[in-house]
Amino acid sequence: MRKTSPRWPWVLVAAVVLAAAGWMLWPRHDAGAPGAASAPTPSADPAARPAPDGTRAPAIAHPIDIDAADAAIPPLADSDAVAWEALSGLAGDPALLDVLLREHIVRRLVVMIDNLTEPRMPTRALAMRPLPGGLSTEGDGATRWIAQANAQRYEPYVAAFAQADPQRVAAAYRRFYPLFQQAYAEIAGGDAYFNDRLVAVIDHLLQAPEPAQPLPVVDGADGKVRLADPALEALSVGQKALVRLSPDQRERVKRQLRSLRGPLAQG
Repeated sequence: MRKTSPRWPWVLVAAVVLAAAGWMLWPRHDAGAPGAASAPTPSADPAARPAPDGTRAPAIAHPIDIDAADAAIPPLADSDAVAWEALSGLAGDPALLDVLLREHIVRRLVVMIDNLTEPRMPTRALAMRPLPGGLSTEGDGATRWIAQANAQRYEPYVAAFAQADPQRVAAAYRRFYPLFQQAYAEIAGGDAYFNDRLVAVIDHLLQAPEPAQPLPVVDGADGKVRLADPALEALSVGQKALVRLSPDQRERVKRQLRSLRGPLAQG
């Protein structure tokens, strides 16, 4: 069995994301430690961008009940402590949150979610540290594939995501929604609505393909491990994350995403 330093180590996309939405996993493409959240990198998705001057802003498709928001939550700039407390309550096992960067956590999560539909995730858009260890592959020479042992490495995070109570997660999300909206408006424009973007990202993830296993890999020109199928390698970072899970793990993650989409889409 061969281990490499994965270009996208799997991490828990915690919370509030699906902060609502719970947790999900994906691999990291850019080397280096995540940078400051003060320099976010918004998605290039035109659906997430504000309307051009002279045109009407798109109607909000999935409005959030702002009456459910907590009037006592602090301003976005001072929200790290209370956001971390809420995440800790949702996580169950505090150790699962060790991968998260605590500073500017709401901003980081919003930027990261916004970038899940993109082909690359800039390092500065990450809200978490890489998991310990590396991506394991099996085989020799030109015939190699992702080792089944990787599923064991991801399992604690898949299990935490799959077992989260969708209604409880949605309630926490509504409580903090003004912070998510403010953070998203800062990167996407004042007319952009974060909950619409979140639902769109979930829909995008649910469209991830179901490739045959095991997944063949090759070394890229830069020496980093790539999926051998060009169509799979060209997927967004979010869909590629799901593809790299085992079939059972992917099914559980998608099932939970569908369960989370319901209360989020209903507001």
